[in-house]
Amino acid sequence: MRRPSRRLAAITVASLTTVTLAVSTQTASAGPTATLADPDISVTNTKAHLDQLQSIADANGGNRYTGKPGYKASVDWVKGKLDAAGYTTTVQQFSTSAGTSYNLIAEWPHGDANHVVMAGAHLDSVSRGPGINDNGSGSAGILETALAYAASGETPKNRVRFGFWGAEELGLVGSKYYVNNLPAADRDKVEVYLNFDMIASPNPGYFVYDDNPAGDSARDDLTTYFDGKSIPWEYIDVQGRSDHAAFRSLGIPTAGTFTGAEETKTSAQAKKWGGEAGAAFDPCYHSACDTNENLDLTALDRNIDAIGHMVWTYGAKDYGSDPEPPTGANLLKNPGFESGAVDWTGTSGPITKDSGRPAHSGTWKAWLGGNGRTSSENVSQSVTIPATATAPKLSYWIRSDTNETGSTVYDTLKVQVVSGTSTTTLATHSNVGTSSTYAQKTLDLSAYKGKTITLKLTASEDSSLQTSFVVDDTSVTVG
Repeated sequence: MRRPSRRLAAITVASLTTVTLAVSTQTASAGPTATLADPDISVTNTKAHLDQLQSIADANGGNRYTGKPGYKASVDWVKGKLDAAGYTTTVQQFSTSAGTSYNLIAEWPHGDANHVVMAGAHLDSVSRGPGINDNGSGSAGILETALAYAASGETPKNRVRFGFWGAEELGLVGSKYYVNNLPAADRDKVEVYLNFDMIASPNPGYFVYDDNPAGDSARDDLTTYFDGKSIPWEYIDVQGRSDHAAFRSLGIPTAGTFTGAEETKTSAQAKKWGGEAGAAFDPCYHSACDTNENLDLTALDRNIDAIGHMVWTYGAKDYGSDPEPPTGANLLKNPGFESGAVDWTGTSGPITKDSGRPAHSGTWKAWLGGNGRTSSENVSQSVTIPATATAPKLSYWIRSDTNETGSTVYDTLKVQVVSGTSTTTLATHSNVGTSSTYAQKTLDLSAYKGKTITLKLTASEDSSLQTSFVVDDTSVTVG
């Protein structure tokens, strides 16, 4: 957890009597409608993950700090575990003041991709120590939950995704990078984000985030879970100190748990939870002594079971079905460019009504190339292919002309699909075989059912002699 610029405000305490009344007044529709899941996530396995993170730190200068080899080794190790379990993993690389860092995103490739349930934790430590409670504990907890979910045979209704964030200790850099680079359409699909940061403090408390009104339903499910286990809890406003803040800023419902950092446990809290009054919840917070000996395994066990409860429950929650587009409906927005560059991104200029090249219909089109010099231009749009699509396809009309001669390829237009970190070229047009008569091309998108992809047209020209590629009246249909 990131150290605050000023001391954390006093923790808001709710008595159990008040809690019971508050929960009893909630309607059943406030949370998941099914019987709440109650998986037993293995604390033994989770502790083994923490021992591995300790070993990684020991082998890399005593820490797993952003920009240091211990952090990249942590990412690689966690990725290997998730890959082996069948997750689709993506590593995002980004720059920070301390050097290169990485986010690791793991998605269980089942369930409705239009409804995403996400759990996350930061994987980096501070530079002064191995960061086993802060935040190896949260990372190991969601890792073991992810592995248990994969092994359970559970058939999720929704898409379940896990995020392991880099550079949290530098100011939530990784989680901010993730949400800021998530297309708006994909942000809208994230139904809830659950954050777990420091869940095994050696003098623990049991805190539930209470700083996002949009996430009250998830918050209430956590408190109801703790009530059912007879575990006293308190609300806490962590004031943007952890990675849920990046999601909260976009209006995404968030919730999470926390066992305390440098704050002092009160006498009332010690009476309720045990432990030492007048001492920090974690006396090794941001210190070299935050090792695999700096853990309360009972707190860890209780919190990872809470993580499992939330992942199982929200993975099965009925968010309703998005209406399927009718057969033949065009999933692309502004497909004929008649609204200009609206709904398309890329290089400024190619979407034009310049009369130098005709449109297929109307007056606007995407005119890529035609510069007669070394250049690259592109236009793109993201689209979600329904998992139930029978024969999804991309169609477009294209005409081209060139001043090049002969059969050597100098200039190209590539029709590409970007899916995660992978870019696939579906078709390539070139200066060879150009035609000033429009022709329709159709490409198969069946490999992308159930995925959100970016369709991209990229033109590249060499240093001399122009080739113009003009594309118009695009469409993506489900079959």
